Amino acid sequence: MSFVTKEKFLSKDFFITYAWLIGGCFVFATGAVLFAEPYGFAPGGTYGLSMVFHNLWGWRTELAALCMDIPLLALGIYFLGAKFGVKTVICTFTIPGFMWLIHQVYGYLPLLESAEVLEQLNTIAASLDLKSVIGMEQFTIAMRPLLQEQLLSSIFGGIVYGIGIGMIFKSRATSGGSDIIAMILNKYTRMSLGQLVIIVDCTITLTTVVAFGDWRLPMYSWIIVFIEGKVIDLVLEGAKVNKTLMIISDKYDDITRIILNDLNRGGTIFHGKGMYNGAERPVIYTIVTRREYAILLSRIAEIDPDAFINVLDSNEIMGKGFKKLSIEA
Repeated sequence: MSFVTKEKFLSKDFFITYAWLIGGCFVFATGAVLFAEPYGFAPGGTYGLSMVFHNLWGWRTELAALCMDIPLLALGIYFLGAKFGVKTVICTFTIPGFMWLIHQVYGYLPLLESAEVLEQLNTIAASLDLKSVIGMEQFTIAMRPLLQEQLLSSIFGGIVYGIGIGMIFKSRATSGGSDIIAMILNKYTRMSLGQLVIIVDCTITLTTVVAFGDWRLPMYSWIIVFIEGKVIDLVLEGAKVNKTLMIISDKYDDITRIILNDLNRGGTIFHGKGMYNGAERPVIYTIVTRREYAILLSRIAEIDPDAFINVLDSNEIMGKGFKKLSIEA
């Protein structure tokens, strides 16, 4: 897989792609600062590990992540070649830049806590010099026991993280970090890239137990990781789910006319053979939208209540009448 940018400089596709990239970096940084960092969550990646360092020793999350990402980027180029291109370099520096900006403008407080809790946290923050490592460490230690919205923040954190990473992926880029570790291990092992990403991220998540002795933290982090994965799919593929149907019916001529004339869809007829009696049976293969599926199912029930129908959810259909087949796909 290559992540080298292919957009023509200053073209329409160039501006759209980099808008997705920069926007994704900002959304990701927002999720990290407002939903994950204050609670000591570590939802995988170098930013998850840097949040552990932040909550242990008061290190700035964005600076710790940057210090890990730069060597990882160099290792990735050394072991795998210049696969990552300018977009990954942009992500490496833009995400910590946005996190720093949000910290300067908004601060370190969580978003979803009650007004009473936020007032207590503001009082603590006002008494400390948060620009110093000691002040930030004291604030982090004093803040965590007061927080009450861990579950809600893990849910919304997963949503925001998923939107951000989905936007980055939609720009045909990678955010680097632990993905590079997984790619290097993938080169020298027989394990799939997906399995290695999960192993690396889960290992990072479990560091919260070692750091804080609290098993709830990795569980909240796993909620973030799970929701994040689902939201990434929604951003990349959309919420639209088409239906793939395999229809076996003696009234296949009538059903074919409904598909062609009423729904204005196409299909393919296979010639199947029944296993029980060896009879030749035509099998209709077609793909329709959710709305068309409801209409078609109702009409088939009227024409042939004994029809056999196998229905599959299809998240991505490319070709005439559906999504245009292109390089972005």
